[in-house]
Amino acid sequence: MTTRVACLGDSLTRAQLSVDYLDLVERRRPPGEVRLVRFGANGDYAYHLLRRLDAVVVDPPDVITVLIGTNDARASLAGYPVEQAMKRKRLPERPSAGWFQQCLGAVVERLRTETDAAIGLLSLPVLGQRPDGAAARASQAYSRLIAEVADASAAAYLPLHERQIEELRRADPPPVPYREPTPAAGLGVLIRHAVLRRSLDTISRRRGLVLTTDHIHQNSRGAALVAEVIDTWLTTRTTDRTT
Repeated sequence: MTTRVACLGDSLTRAQLSVDYLDLVERRRPPGEVRLVRFGANGDYAYHLLRRLDAVVVDPPDVITVLIGTNDARASLAGYPVEQAMKRKRLPERPSAGWFQQCLGAVVERLRTETDAAIGLLSLPVLGQRPDGAAARASQAYSRLIAEVADASAAAYLPLHERQIEELRRADPPPVPYREPTPAAGLGVLIRHAVLRRSLDTISRRRGLVLTTDHIHQNSRGAALVAEVIDTWLTTRTTDRTT
């Protein structure tokens, strides 16, 4: 029997500028065992995800994964153009840790109320490449908020951030300073990838980045870790049901 998995998130889930972790999850599972459905929107905050859950609950899946909060965490960084982001994404209030946690909690509550799906909340991919840098600390702080929501709602917590930190420390990457990607920079990556046919891994390698193409969007190595933590959870759930 095929398990239907809804994957909720932002541009990392939409996978225009990232390697597609949904495809990697499917490759890790036996053929036909899972069918993944994509619910990713570029630039979304947790607020936006809360507002577009109708498409998920109208045809409830068996399993739901949620990977949201990277843009919320970015908005906490010094120098981030918050006012521009608020205007572009029509945010009703200034992004904050408290608002993020409130919106994520409401996401889980609605999914709990209107579906019978198992829910897994992923912690955030590491922002930047320096585990002790300000960007990485922001993604760690928001991952702790995600863990609190998971604990309060009895959802599964999927430790992506922790797994990526391990990978970065093992790789001992060059200390490339974090640079906040601009819309123009994102368009540049898209042109190199879609028009010039350069792989995302080539773009990543030329910039000296281990897990990302631009400190945010995932290359093959980063996306493989997303797929790994999801696959591990799916395997654990299957084992628990058969024992």
